[in-house]
Formats: sequence, structure tokens, C-alpha cells
Amino acid sequence: MHGSAHGRAFVATILAFSFLLAAMLLFAARSIPDRIATIAGPASGWLLAVILFFIFLVYGLGTGTASFARLGAVAAFIFLPLALLSGAPSASGSWQDLFILVAIWVIVKFGPSHWLWPYPGGRLAYIFTVMLAVNIAIAGFILLRHTKDIGYTIAWGSNWSLYILGALLLIACIVIPLGLKLHFLSYSPHLSQWKSFLPLSVAIFFFTAWPEELLFRGLLQNFLSRACNNNSAGWITASILFGFSHISNMHFPNWRYVLLATIAGLFYGWTWRKTGSIFASAIVHASVDILWHFLFLTP
Repeated sequence: MHGSAHGRAFVATILAFSFLLAAMLLFAARSIPDRIATIAGPASGWLLAVILFFIFLVYGLGTGTASFARLGAVAAFIFLPLALLSGAPSASGSWQDLFILVAIWVIVKFGPSHWLWPYPGGRLAYIFTVMLAVNIAIAGFILLRHTKDIGYTIAWGSNWSLYILGALLLIACIVIPLGLKLHFLSYSPHLSQWKSFLPLSVAIFFFTAWPEELLFRGLLQNFLSRACNNNSAGWITASILFGFSHISNMHFPNWRYVLLATIAGLFYGWTWRKTGSIFASAIVHASVDILWHFLFLTP
């Protein structure tokens, strides 16, 4: 790639990254979804979908990676969920809601991220897919479906510090000894890596904890609780499914990871229930991942 082409590709990548992240953050501001829905009406979800496709088009043309196959795949990923959700009954927790949730998770977890986002390669391709998936969920479930009580806001409430610290303390008291006993964890502080603490913490929060809390707590636990008409059943079931979503991490089947993630998921779900916000549960989730990264190794 020549210098001018490389510069154009770099600018297109930065623009796509910035707009996808900005949309994630914009809709986390209080009252923004309602304001946009008031201005754009029922079409607000579709409008966001068109913007997302345009962002990918800018990325593809700018990086020289645009093709009919890639554009078609991304168009299907963006527009098919909205088409299916448009025909769902008004009550949340329908089979369409659950099907789209599973489909989004499968595409993010197993989809061809590096093929969709070939420039510049590496981990960024997966992050692009995660951000696109979060924005599709915003378009489908927040703007189009008007799903209640997701908690997609960056805010702070009374007693949240107590809930967050309490959940972290209980996770540490249970998961760390169990992880050591199962030889899933070994204590090995990475003191030389602490200089990367801040940027890595921000990345873990926005690109791992925040998306997973939206999917598993704000949407899945929310839907299951409504479908079962029982908050505890939805909480426990979503936590178990969260655990099983890690079964292929590192190797398959990783039952130790499933067990420990299920236990952690129970406390993430409890935090979401007590605060009504994925921001609070994402802080707990990100804190666990950050401490794991800097203080422990997984053999």
C-alpha cells in the first residue's frame, strides 16, 4: 500500500472507529434515545441502521477493501435483525428478541471479523465487530422495540458504591479461592505491565464488559425475567447462559471457565438488578477482568 493510500486507509479507519464508539456513548446519555425517537419517530432505529452501513461503506472505500460480498454481509448483519424485530409482538421477550440476541452473539463470537475488517488487522477487527453489534442492538432494541429497563445509561445512583464493592468483594472471596483450587488461576502479578493499566482498563470496560453486560444483563436477563414472570429465574438462567458462553474460551470444553463465569455472572446480574444499570454491572465485570489480567495467570 502506497503512502497516500495508507494515509487514506488510516483516516477511514479512525473515522469508522470514532463514529461507532461515539454512537455507543451518545445513546448512553440520559434521555438521548427518547429525544431522537421524538425527532425521528418510529424510523429512528432504521435511520441508525443506515448510518451504520454508511460508516462501513466509508471504511471499505477508504481502506480499499470494499467488495459486494463484504457490503452484502454487513447489510444483512445490520438490517435483517431490524426486519425481524419489526414484526415482533409489542411485549419484550418474544422469540424474535431472543433469536436476534443469539444471532448477534454468534456473529460476534464466531463470525468472520478479520474478513469484514481486514485493515489494519489484528485485535481491532474484533473490536469493530463488537462496536457494530452494540449499535445494532441499540437500533433494534432501544430505538425500534423501545425495550424497557435495559439500563443503557452512564450515570450514578445512591448506594451504587456499596453494591459494586460488595459484589467485587464476594466474587473475590469465592472465585479466587475456587479458581486456585481448580488450577484455573495461579497468582502471578505482572508488575512490568502496570504502565498499560489505564488504556487497557478503558478497553476492557468499553469493548468487553459494556457489550457483554448489555447482551446478558440489560437484554437477556431482562427478557428472561419478563418471559418467566420471575426475576430470580431470569437472573439465574441468564447467569448460567453467560457461563456457558465461555465454554470454548482457551479450549473446548472449558468447564472450569463455565463454572467460574457463571458464579461471576450471578454477581453481575445481582448488581444490574439492584442498580438498574449496565454501567454498574460493567464496572464490576471490568474490574474482575482487569484484576485477573494483572494479578493472575491462567495455565
